[in-house]
Amino acid sequence: MTAPNLPRPPAFTAGTIYNKGLMKARVYVSFKDTVLDPQGKTVCAALQGLGYEEITDVRQGKYFEISIRPGADPRRVEQRITEAAQDVLANPVIEDFRVVVEP
Repeated sequence: MTAPNLPRPPAFTAGTIYNKGLMKARVYVSFKDTVLDPQGKTVCAALQGLGYEEITDVRQGKYFEISIRPGADPRRVEQRITEAAQDVLANPVIEDFRVVVEP
């Protein structure tokens, strides 16, 4: 169910405040390769029209950043966030997802 071709999040993002003990889960959702993505095609065409000829395809998706209570078990958190992604955040018929839990 996971999409290995999704980009990994940066280790640090400028302007982000990290609270000690606060865990974050990030969920990346994208259309399966077999699903048409008209918005991605439109963005790709616009980028190419602006001179970005090296761009050959764009796929749009969703990103969720979820705060986790301090002290939560990371393995349990990953399991629960994966369940939430399967049940709520992604449509498993047409979308893949990837969960990243960071301390």
